[in-house]
Amino acid sequence: MSRLRAVVAALTLGAPFVATAADITRVASSFEDDDPFGMFIDVGFEHTQRRTKILREVLPLGEARQLTPELWYKSHDTRLNLDLAFGIYQDVELSFGLPIILAWNEDWSYVSGRNAGNSSIPSNTVRNNCEDGRPCVADSPEPLFAVPLESFRGGLGNMRFGLAWSVFNQRKDDTKPTWVVGLDYEAPTAAQLNPSMVTASDDRGAVGDRVHKYTLYTALSRKIGLADPYFKMHYTIPVRGPGFYSNCDNRNVEPQNLGHPDNCGTPGWDRKTTGILPAHVAGVTFGSEFQVYDQPRRKFKMDLRAITNYVSEGRYYNELSGALRKLLYTGDYVQIGGQLALTAQLSDVVSVRGSGMLLYNTDHVLTDEKIGKDINANGSVDITDEPAELNPNFDYRTDFVSRRFYASESKDFRVDITATFRF
Repeated sequence: MSRLRAVVAALTLGAPFVATAADITRVASSFEDDDPFGMFIDVGFEHTQRRTKILREVLPLGEARQLTPELWYKSHDTRLNLDLAFGIYQDVELSFGLPIILAWNEDWSYVSGRNAGNSSIPSNTVRNNCEDGRPCVADSPEPLFAVPLESFRGGLGNMRFGLAWSVFNQRKDDTKPTWVVGLDYEAPTAAQLNPSMVTASDDRGAVGDRVHKYTLYTALSRKIGLADPYFKMHYTIPVRGPGFYSNCDNRNVEPQNLGHPDNCGTPGWDRKTTGILPAHVAGVTFGSEFQVYDQPRRKFKMDLRAITNYVSEGRYYNELSGALRKLLYTGDYVQIGGQLALTAQLSDVVSVRGSGMLLYNTDHVLTDEKIGKDINANGSVDITDEPAELNPNFDYRTDFVSRRFYASESKDFRVDITATFRF
């Protein structure tokens, strides 16, 4: 009977408890009276799959625009994540992280009902840059790329450095929630990803986008009985770093995937204009941890969360880049999904966390380069009389209205298991 009363009291907040922050607000702390040095070492294995149906735009004469299914895109990313976090003062943490991409494999195949005989991909007859940047019609079909197709990448990823401060800590003051503010910096340390490179399983391409990424975030959690609800907001600001990629760097790819490569490097079309334009990402996460089993040295908890991210438009490596062998201007989209995680604390030092996450990506365009810009400032873009105004990245085969590609039914599924060592 006394045990039942204790459980009821905890559920109704009538019993005292030791407040511990949710994982999302975890911060290593040092120079505490009872703990002079705090440190976490995380070793995680992560596998992410993306599956996207790729549609192509069709604009029949006198009819509304239609989107025709063409391909299934599948991506498999398997990596080892190594992270170290240690307290540099009370409730102030410095952290480092390094992902090792063991394999990032992509493949493209026809959707059901589509084949080499009825797909627009092998039957393409449009050619780029025939005369003064104008397209022309080939005498025989020139496929955009071979289907089925595979791509293979891997290697060391970008290093991450982080600084986090727990402004309030419920463990020290149970009248306040745990509130964390932080900055993560992802450095462009990985070798440059060159989308024009043909890869193989025994000759993998690199994975680096050569972009600095600064992520500002804040998170709140408050333990209430057996629950520990939390909320987090984050925003990632990308800044191109040294050695960023431009499609003009490999302007002689065959078949020609630039509308007018002769404009590369000319006034108005320098590398900053034609190079990677990484997406900005903003997101909100909310959920709660639930203490399922709680003993002095062994604990078991469940974590349920909802996730929403906004990914802005930009020119970067997307679901068709490996096939078309270039960075592609991609429309903005929203990710919506959730995650379930289970954490077992095996001792004061070791805990293991396993999670599964599913995200749905809203439909968006994959090939949407603008045809040009008004370089001579006459108020209009005239690529006929002013070929210098034609965007060298523009591809008549895929960026022209009625030939663009779209992502649909796109989903990300991620599973990971992480061992944490606490000191």
